[in-house]
This record gives sequence, structure tokens and C-alpha cells, in this order.
Amino acid sequence: MIYLHDGHIREIGIDWNELTGVIEEVIKVKDSGQSAHPLKPYLRFPDEPANRIIAMPAYVGGSFNMAGIKWIASFPGNRRNGLPRAHNTIILNDASTGEPVAFLYSGLLNAIRTAAVSGVMFRAYLTARKPANKLRVGIIGWGPIGRLHLGMLERMLGDKLEHVTLYDLNGIDPDSIPAGVKNITTIADDWRSVYRSSNVFATCTVAADRYIDEVPLSGTLLLNVSLRDYKPASVAKLKAVIIDDWKEVCRENTDVEQLHLQHGLQESDTRSISDVICRNGLADYAADEPVYFNPMGLAVFDIGIAEYYLRKALRRGIGMNLEG
Repeated sequence: MIYLHDGHIREIGIDWNELTGVIEEVIKVKDSGQSAHPLKPYLRFPDEPANRIIAMPAYVGGSFNMAGIKWIASFPGNRRNGLPRAHNTIILNDASTGEPVAFLYSGLLNAIRTAAVSGVMFRAYLTARKPANKLRVGIIGWGPIGRLHLGMLERMLGDKLEHVTLYDLNGIDPDSIPAGVKNITTIADDWRSVYRSSNVFATCTVAADRYIDEVPLSGTLLLNVSLRDYKPASVAKLKAVIIDDWKEVCRENTDVEQLHLQHGLQESDTRSISDVICRNGLADYAADEPVYFNPMGLAVFDIGIAEYYLRKALRRGIGMNLEG
């Protein structure tokens, strides 16, 4: 069995074209029925209700032929002690034999998967809308996931990226902004200026309370990565509500669950990312309709991305061998 950590992942590198391709292939495998991902349980602690560990088992068939489990801990108080909020581990098993083939301990891998899923949605948005003008990107939350989202969007947009606006409650060090976009980036004083100026808007926060109380701009792509930032009334009239999986996302106090409880949103009112990728689902909506993407995070995507890095590691002789 091979052990991989953040350093190994960085050594292999981040290729957004390849990574979004992996996610698209997983979506197609899932859509064909060659996958399994039971509803993920949340382990909570009675004395610290904010802490949780989530178990995410999955099987991905097709060319992946890999099973495994993601075990991800989220302890918000870790920041006070100088520790990461999240700790992400994945075990991969050969789906033909059940043999464990890799153990990965990598918070970076979790953020890469999250941004790659957003990248698939973003590419579908570009294909469907074919914007004539350059796009303005806005990101709320400048942690690892927010930073990787900017890296992904910068790579996928290239010279079609007009401007970037960032905001974080804790402030943003200008030196943390990638050199390639620094001269077109503004650090905002509040979330409203980001929201009001962006064609592509990503929430990458750990917000304790919902705060977005305005309807979005016409035609905007809303990447609702953190899932708990929008007050329901602000998005209640949107038609293009895209999810990864209804049973996963309509729970745990997500924005989708609140839309369901307060405004009667039903699964039939949404489209899945499989509908978008496999059936051109965004064509159902007018060009001026905002697209509201709510990805809860599916274990099949984690298994697919982990398998991709495992293949790269084996090919390049990267990682540590663990013997039983």
C-alpha cells in the first residue's frame, strides 16, 4: 500500500484541465449506474457540537474500478491552536479484490476535489452561455478552497478574466494573491461589493450565519461551495438550481434544505450536475437566468481524484510504500 500526503500531491502538481476531466468522467460513470455512494453519516461530539467527522464511502466503476472511504474531520476551534480546521484522509481499495492499495492524508486533496467540481460546472456554464465579454470573478472566503478556486478560474479563463474581487472577514494579505492576477485584483471591504460586481461568484466560507440578502445579477454563475451563505429569499425565485445529489444536499441546514422547507423547493425543481454534463441541462434556461450551483460533495469525486493521483504517483515513483 502506498502512502501519499500533501507534499506528494504538490510534487505531482495541479493540472485543472486533467482534474476537471476526471470529475466529468466520474459523472458519466455515475450516470451510467456504475457507482455507489451511500448517504454519508456525520459523527458528532456531545460536548463540542461544532466538531464533526464525516464518513464518505464510495465505489466508482468504469476505468477507475476503485472503491474507498473518505474520513474527513472538521474542528473549527483548531484555528485557535494553530491547527488546520479540516483533516482529510482517504483509503483506496481495488474494487476487483478489495485489497487496500493507498492511504492518503491530504487536506490539499479535499480542496482540489472541491475546486475541480466547481471547474466542471464553470466549463459547462461557459459552453452553454458563450459569454461575449470578459468575466469578473468574485470570491468570498480566502482559505485554501477560496485560493484554489481562484487558481482554477484563472487557469480556465486565461485572458478572458477581466477582474477579480476578494473578501474575507479576517482580511486578506495582498502578498497571498497570485502574481498572475495581482494587478487585476481588488480586496473589498465587504461582501456586497464582491456580489454586485461579479459574473462568477464563489462562496468559500465557514460562515456561522447566512448573510447574502440580495438577488444575484442577471446571468451570474453562483458557486455556492460553502452551502450556508444565502438567505432563502435572495435565491427563492431562481429557476436554475443545480445540485450534485438531492438526498445529500437537502439536509444539514444547507441553503437547499432551507429553500425546501421555507419555499417548497422540490427535487423536480432542480437539475443535477449529471443532467448538466450528460444531457446539456443548462440549455433549459434563458441566458439571463442566474445559475445557482450547490455541491454537497460526493465521495465518488474524492475516489476519482484520489485514484488519479495514485496513478500519477505510481508512474513517477512518488510516495511511501507501507508493508503489512
